[in-house]
Amino acid sequence: MADFILIDGDQVLFLPAFGAAIVVVQPGKINGAGPSTLNGKKVCVDGDEKQVSVPGCMYTAPPFVTPGAGTLKIAALAADQKAQHTQSGGKKMLLKGSQFTAKFEVQSPAIDPSSGSPVPDPAPQYSGQGSFMTTNTKYTTA
Repeated sequence: MADFILIDGDQVLFLPAFGAAIVVVQPGKINGAGPSTLNGKKVCVDGDEKQVSVPGCMYTAPPFVTPGAGTLKIAALAADQKAQHTQSGGKKMLLKGSQFTAKFEVQSPAIDPSSGSPVPDPAPQYSGQGSFMTTNTKYTTA
């Protein structure tokens, strides 16, 4: 099935549920590096998703209820988020698709204050999901 091609500046939206952690998500942007353009903007190609990074997001993961902070990233794209045949510069174009696998990397752990002495969250990262929102409503590919 055909889907919309992602272009430079499209939004990356993360869901707040990351397993046991609840993240105060903020949108990110994906930068297109493909040589082809749509509407005057570069298309997004395989590998551009690795550059998406949204730092400074707060989170809690009960019983660690004193907020910590970390960075949202894309861990892996879904199969329907890479064009099957359409390429730009020898790389597959990225599509809006369904949902990608996201990761939340902890930089400052949340704290469990209930045990007398504060206990930091031991998890270095959490997995979640997210999706793309594109401004391209005209050009599609499969």
